[in-house]
Amino acid sequence: MAKKIIGILGGMGPAATMDMFQKFIQLTPATCDQEHIPLLISSIPDIPDRTTCILHNGANPGPILIEQAKRLESAGANCIIIACNTAHNWFDEIHKQVNVEMISMIESTADAAVSTGKKRIGILATDATLETGLYKKKIEEFNLDYIAPDPDSQTQVMHSIYLYKAGKIAESTEIMMKQKDALIKKGAEIIILGCTEVPMILMTDINISPELYVDSTLCLVKSAINWYRM
Repeated sequence: MAKKIIGILGGMGPAATMDMFQKFIQLTPATCDQEHIPLLISSIPDIPDRTTCILHNGANPGPILIEQAKRLESAGANCIIIACNTAHNWFDEIHKQVNVEMISMIESTADAAVSTGKKRIGILATDATLETGLYKKKIEEFNLDYIAPDPDSQTQVMHSIYLYKAGKIAESTEIMMKQKDALIKKGAEIIILGCTEVPMILMTDINISPELYVDSTLCLVKSAINWYRM
């Protein structure tokens, strides 16, 4: 019987797509090449910026996201996942245009955050992810406290994300660490890393204090692996 194939709709950015691929490899208990999960990876970086579209009337990435999802389906993907939190604003629109299963990063991550039993949940994400309320709605459905950065801190979160995309990793990390500390001072017991760049920016601190974080990339990969094993 043919193996199932998971398609990764990525390129937003390429490093975040690579991080998702690496997590598949790390989390799959394979002893040889043939035991790894078959993946098709679309990393087309010219997808219009999601935040610019949502907040500043920029070019709509929806049609290109749909086009790339259809390409993954045509290439043989049985399930598609998106390696970008903000792009989940178009999740339902994409899902309607393909005939394969899709797994939501937002739902996977929110479920993981709720399962920790913590009551005060912070978030580090893009302006657009906060604006659309993708995580806020899910967290508050469970009567939990959703703690977002204040406006000045959120400006720094975005600055850190774009610095990382530009390859300025040390500067990006220094800024994001300060925003993580600010969320904890506001009362956050755990922090959702609601942008696929943030787990890479905070990689060192995640290794030191993994219990503090809910990594959206990791959560989606775990859900996808569970789907594959069904």
